[in-house]
Amino acid sequence: MTALTFRRLSIALLTLALAIPAAVMHAQTYTVVHNFAGTDGCCANYPSMMAQGEDGNIYGTTTSDGSGGYGTVFKMTPGGAFTTLHSFSFSDGAGPQGGISLALDGNFYGTTYQGGGTSHGTIFKITPGGTFTSLYSFSGTTDGAYPRIPPVMAQDGNLYGVTGDDTNAVLYKLSSAGVFSVVGTLVTQSYSPLLLGIDGNLYGTTLGGGTYNSGTVFQFSPSSKTIKTLYSFHTEWSPTGPLVQGVDGALYGTTSNGGTGDGGCVFRVTTAGVYKALYIFTSSGTTDGRYPESGVVQGTDGFLYGVASDGGSFGLGTLFKVSTAGTGFQTLYNFQTPTGDTPDSALLLHTNGTLYGQTFHGGTKTAYGTVFSFTNKLKPFTEPLVLHSAKVGASVSLLGQGFTTATAVDFGATAATFSVKSDTFIVAKPVAGSTTAQITVKEPSGNLLTFQKFKIVPSITSFTPTSGPVGTQVTIMGMSLLQATSVKFGGVKATTFTVNSNTQVTATVPSGAVTGKISITTPGGTASSAAVFTVE
Repeated sequence: MTALTFRRLSIALLTLALAIPAAVMHAQTYTVVHNFAGTDGCCANYPSMMAQGEDGNIYGTTTSDGSGGYGTVFKMTPGGAFTTLHSFSFSDGAGPQGGISLALDGNFYGTTYQGGGTSHGTIFKITPGGTFTSLYSFSGTTDGAYPRIPPVMAQDGNLYGVTGDDTNAVLYKLSSAGVFSVVGTLVTQSYSPLLLGIDGNLYGTTLGGGTYNSGTVFQFSPSSKTIKTLYSFHTEWSPTGPLVQGVDGALYGTTSNGGTGDGGCVFRVTTAGVYKALYIFTSSGTTDGRYPESGVVQGTDGFLYGVASDGGSFGLGTLFKVSTAGTGFQTLYNFQTPTGDTPDSALLLHTNGTLYGQTFHGGTKTAYGTVFSFTNKLKPFTEPLVLHSAKVGASVSLLGQGFTTATAVDFGATAATFSVKSDTFIVAKPVAGSTTAQITVKEPSGNLLTFQKFKIVPSITSFTPTSGPVGTQVTIMGMSLLQATSVKFGGVKATTFTVNSNTQVTATVPSGAVTGKISITTPGGTASSAAVFTVE
């Protein structure tokens, strides 16, 4: 039995000896919005991801209990009005440990660690209204087993996930038609939900494996179906929580162990594999906490927010923030049994600027845990649903609030056409002239911006002439070419080109050019011509 497992089993006995404090630092910002009672679920284990729905409500899972005894799916308003949507009964799955993710169809997807047809776990779908569908039962053979995390939707519209079986850890795809296929093999099991990066690749971690068998960060390309190890952990180890991509494009996460005091760390790794441990938790964890198992999120203030499942003033976990440079670490809240303790779930940053999370234990019912909120004056924002890029004319779904009063949706400096579906959900279509930039939803009460720049994908429709020697000036027509940074002929970069307009670029065939397709690169991506240019 590990020390961490022993700590979990001993929580109830340890907390009986704690005196209830009269006040906690910054307690006015921490609110218990729901106390689990067992009949509605119990004990959110890591990563227990929650998701914001199109309706602005919060959706999540509990690992056990409920009327069926094997966990639940729930819906909760930001204010705490709670509804149990589904109770698992083993035949349809048991132990939805990973939580759920929102897809483009407005429905939620998740996995159960066990149960289903062969007791090796399942993939399920549930609507905001609670209609439950079991999509796939793992066999425990070549398809893997014991999935601990929900699948996520990629740019191609398919769901991707990983399994938790250490002897047969696979990366799988579930198509929009419900067809299951294995698309890759991992070095070992993963507890980390996949992250869809702004480059269209998926990123995740493995618990072990790598050069030092201490875990890895990996990249998966849905188009080429290749898995690339970006970093192998060594001094810090066991990354169990989800990754988040910062505004700077780097990936941020936590390890649950390792470091100087074996208390875990907050780390940064670039998509090129450059790693840095930003903050090492102290050996005692008395002031900062220990064992951050559930990753971090980035607030609108630029800081990273997370929870440690142990340590702090009461030995029952902390809520913290730290800068992306690893400075300015601050313990914001010390968890205690009466208001929930041992926070294991990944934090959700709602578009209203409030953080939400779950505790494994504590609350008014003591043993079942809580859902809590934490406010820290973070600004409200808007967030695209799944997609990080689109061509002109495509539909882009946005989550947020106050949309019924929206006066405009801008992609860069260009206003899009948009349709308000509800106060918390809007669909916009970028038009000609839209550029790769933050999306702005203009509202009388204050504009809402996306965290990341949204990519407007360029396209090439034609070019003239279709052939010529080096030095020939070629006029290239297309869409979203205004931000062009390079032009290539057969893969050879043109040294001279001019952006004439959003739909036209003129370029000179460079020395060394070969017959091949013409490509134009912008911050929104690279467009290639359908036809080839013949170099004479």
